[in-house]
Amino acid sequence: MPFKVIIPARYASTRLPGKTLLDIAGKPMIQHVFERATESEATQVIIATDDQRIATAVKAFGADVCMTKTNHSSGTDRLAEVAQHYQFDDDDIIINVQGDEPCLPAVLINQVADDLSHHAEADMATLFSIIDQEKHIFDPNVVKVITDHQGYALTFSRAPIPWLRGIFLQDGDLPKNLPHKRHIGLYGYRANFLKQYAQLTPCELEQAESLEQLRALYYGKKIHLTEAKINPGHGVDTAEDLTLARSLLG
Repeated sequence: MPFKVIIPARYASTRLPGKTLLDIAGKPMIQHVFERATESEATQVIIATDDQRIATAVKAFGADVCMTKTNHSSGTDRLAEVAQHYQFDDDDIIINVQGDEPCLPAVLINQVADDLSHHAEADMATLFSIIDQEKHIFDPNVVKVITDHQGYALTFSRAPIPWLRGIFLQDGDLPKNLPHKRHIGLYGYRANFLKQYAQLTPCELEQAESLEQLRALYYGKKIHLTEAKINPGHGVDTAEDLTLARSLLG
């Protein structure tokens, strides 16, 4: 099924201000993200921003840019404005590719779009990978997810869920096959869901964890997950991440 990609790109960043414009191998980061998106099967790729500096850079490499409001509380809210601006049909599938994912494989973009197209009852689709290192279980920057037997999300958290009571409380050795799933922040939606999402008031859970997907669950929406077919690559949140991205794409 055809799908579109929207890349929300902000200039503000707590740890790396202006990171979407930082140079990687002679190109701004946002250009690498755009190129990864165009390698997918998307029929349209749009960069959504509220900053003129980003818009100017995007136009320079020939991408489609949509200027949005400055007061959106999440990337999903920003996408909702873009969907309304372009008057997308309700059934159009839209993939949200973060503007700090210069190494994201296009195959994963296709995977999320395909998964959503095959689950008509799902409001959103996204990905997970299996956590195989203990340090990631307790890292609040690694978002964990628990799913039901059909692959639908029960909850997301920065906390170590599920809590292995008989092991964590006794400082025991972790089992080789950890039951922990790391959420990969690549989302798929239908345009009509984005319209609904923008009307939902942010909930306390979302604000406490700073996880926008919790708003969808809070209001009874369904999020389907599949395990990422390949490694999702390295996003850029810190200076160390930027160094790694430069070494991979240089």
